[in-house]
Amino acid sequence: MGTGTVRTPEADGAAERKREQRGWYFYDWACSVYSTSVLTVFLGPYLTTVAEAAADDEGFVHPLGIPVRAGSFFAYSVSLSVIVAVVVMPLVGAAADRSGRKKPLLGAAAYIGAAATAGMFFLDGDRYLLGGLLLIVANAAQSVAMMLYNSYLPQIAPPAERDAVSSRGWAFGYAAGALVLVANLILYLAHDSFGLTESMAVRICLASAGLWWGAFALVPLRRLRDRRSPAREATVTGWRQLAATVRDMRRHPLTLSFLLAYLVYNDGIQTVITQASVYGSKELGLDQSTLIGAVLLVQVLAVFGALGLGRLARRHGAKRTILGSLVAWTLILAIGYFLPAGAPVFFFVLAAGIGLVLGGSQALSRSLFSHLVPPGKEAEYFSAYELSDRGTSWLGPLLFGLTYQLTGSYRDAIISLVAFFALGFVLLARVPVRRAIADAGNPVPERI
Repeated sequence: MGTGTVRTPEADGAAERKREQRGWYFYDWACSVYSTSVLTVFLGPYLTTVAEAAADDEGFVHPLGIPVRAGSFFAYSVSLSVIVAVVVMPLVGAAADRSGRKKPLLGAAAYIGAAATAGMFFLDGDRYLLGGLLLIVANAAQSVAMMLYNSYLPQIAPPAERDAVSSRGWAFGYAAGALVLVANLILYLAHDSFGLTESMAVRICLASAGLWWGAFALVPLRRLRDRRSPAREATVTGWRQLAATVRDMRRHPLTLSFLLAYLVYNDGIQTVITQASVYGSKELGLDQSTLIGAVLLVQVLAVFGALGLGRLARRHGAKRTILGSLVAWTLILAIGYFLPAGAPVFFFVLAAGIGLVLGGSQALSRSLFSHLVPPGKEAEYFSAYELSDRGTSWLGPLLFGLTYQLTGSYRDAIISLVAFFALGFVLLARVPVRRAIADAGNPVPERI
């Protein structure tokens, strides 16, 4: 009689958890192309050019009769998209926690965002209002989808695995962004060989991000599973639920303190990401191929940065590692302010620095916050977390846009963002994370 491997419930559970984690990684693979190709590379400079084509003699466009500098329109559109997300996310998050049906809501948000992104193919001429509308829809949908996606992390990874799982998710996303950017670069540089205008090549790159997003979102939607939540009051809906969520968060002041710190410093990170191409194009005079190459470098190094800072966190703790990354972000902005125009080599050096700290600071923030969320309220709390994630910051773009509107200088606009990293550092340093985890009702990891 032969012997076989005896399967235990623990082994089966571990195998199922790993399978679900691998599916979870693929949503980062799907949606990060939007963050990279659309928000970081193409849409900012392209929408600014479209707005400039529609501007009056003084360089202003007039959406709804409001005078706006063409150079500020993209930043303002990003901020407006977050206002929409602020209204929608807590309501969707509460519905997800109450019903336990996150996956259908994740699918709906992902495909609304993917469709709006694919629709950017029709952004041409002076259709800046169409571009702003599609950006608002895509960014708000991305925020909702990422909130639901992030809220799976405490359910698919035990505390000891979370830093590593979160870091791998970010690494998957940056790898996808790099892969698609290579294809974008080939298409953009050789657009004449393909019989395309430069504008058509950019529009194809924008739309392809939406198609990629929609196609690979199928993987997590097949592998992730819904979990029944504890019974919640079914009649609490709409703004009543939003108010209830805010009241509940006030019962966990240390979690709220970390969230405030995160919203401040990550607003700076996201603004640097979304406005870097505008800064490089309009202030430094760099061409589109240089910008794509720089962002490609960021994507490649961010993979190693996310994994590398994840290892540092295992040795020194996530909080200390994040604080170190904020110091690095401040130095990066200071160097960026003094970059000479027309010098792509220096821009590439700056991009390398961004890549090394970008993925790690975001991945560790996500995993650290997951320890601070009371069990059963993941989607609600991550709806607040998502107010500043993956291009969905609002104060940073608003400050950037206002500074440029008032001074006409992108250098002044970029250096104004130092305030977010300095204040975020101070706020995070004051949070006792071990006590915050215990107060949330979660087990405290050995090193955090």
